[in-house]
Amino acid sequence: MSLVLRGIRPYGDDAVDLVISDGLIVDIVPVGQGQGDVIEAGGLVGLPGLVDLHTHLREPGREDAETVETGSRAAALGGFTCIHAMANTTPVADTAGVVEQVWRLGERSGRTQVRPVGAVTVGLGGEQLAEIGAMANSAAQVRVFSDDGKCVHDASLMRRSLEYVKAFDGVIAQHAQEPRLTQDAQMNEGALSGQLGLAGWPAVAEESIIARDVLLAQHVDSRLHVCHVSTAGSVDVIRWAKGRGINVTAEVCPHHLILTEELATTYDPIYKVNPPLRTASDIEALRAGLADGTIDVIATDHAPHPHEDKDCEWAAAAFGMLGLETALSIVIATMVEPGLLTWRGVAERMSSAPARIGRVREQGHDLVVGAVANVIAVDPSAVRSITATDLASKSRNTPYVGMQLPGIVEHVLYAGNPTVLHRQLTW
Repeated sequence: MSLVLRGIRPYGDDAVDLVISDGLIVDIVPVGQGQGDVIEAGGLVGLPGLVDLHTHLREPGREDAETVETGSRAAALGGFTCIHAMANTTPVADTAGVVEQVWRLGERSGRTQVRPVGAVTVGLGGEQLAEIGAMANSAAQVRVFSDDGKCVHDASLMRRSLEYVKAFDGVIAQHAQEPRLTQDAQMNEGALSGQLGLAGWPAVAEESIIARDVLLAQHVDSRLHVCHVSTAGSVDVIRWAKGRGINVTAEVCPHHLILTEELATTYDPIYKVNPPLRTASDIEALRAGLADGTIDVIATDHAPHPHEDKDCEWAAAAFGMLGLETALSIVIATMVEPGLLTWRGVAERMSSAPARIGRVREQGHDLVVGAVANVIAVDPSAVRSITATDLASKSRNTPYVGMQLPGIVEHVLYAGNPTVLHRQLTW
């Protein structure tokens, strides 16, 4: 039986009926002419299913914070039909066995495609390359490798990893943080960190690693992806590298588009994140870089933590915040409503580009006849007040509690199957 998304507006354009059968978009016809089981989508904006290159699912090892199942629920409600599960689990996803475990858990959940990210080095230790080839050739078919949470700071090891992944068109996703410049760092380095008595995290710690790595990528002619860019200087370095034809891509997180270092004055660890919240001028540069394509991707860095890891003094608290269920709303507020991105621009940066970078063939397609039916329907005029208890994630560490955010994902179809209808999970 066919499904009909009735009256949907692809990319905010004119309303149509989108007809879906056997997991594919099979027809696009005038409103009212689609035949099949009708899902009312009148006035809703249609987008390809979102793809996140940077999600922490915590399983195996920290199921008290999140599991593949609960993270998949959060992802579906946020409009994601594919997420990349980072490698800093316990044990670390540095072998074919662990990445296959995560992949199979994602297949079992069935709410969104789960693509494991493999570690670059054994145990994220930064000393020895992990089983990169074995992970690439496993059932999980890993194409993205990252020690996220830690920087591959050894230049020789970084070069070798970039060379290694070329054989199967993989990409190294670097957590750009020079460890010797950020020892015991707690927040953005500047006048405010001095006033608050918190150890500063200088922008150059990020920018210097990016500068080194784009040159390494150019030298070996390999693909580099920069995780969670957070400073104006980083945007400048990436723009320079792209101008030279270097094969580098970059992501920015929603929280770095809206939250500033001023929130650290509360000493509330909910705002403690890696890399740290930066200045208003950094936010302006990040938004501009995202708008002009210097930054390719919006990635959540969804980082769930149990209550006890955040309900403590700032210095002892874990880094990270939730992101899956609020990402699209933040992008609407910071990029769409100010006119910096069109809906097609949102689809490029939250679906098409991350799917290309991650080499996910089933995702990121335009809403055209013949495409895999990964489709979401969004009400951009709706406003919701964020409450932590309403989130599907197992953890509650969201920085947006009490904020009024625009945009609600009403329907999600993953490979033609409804996973969210009228804002609710279907099973």
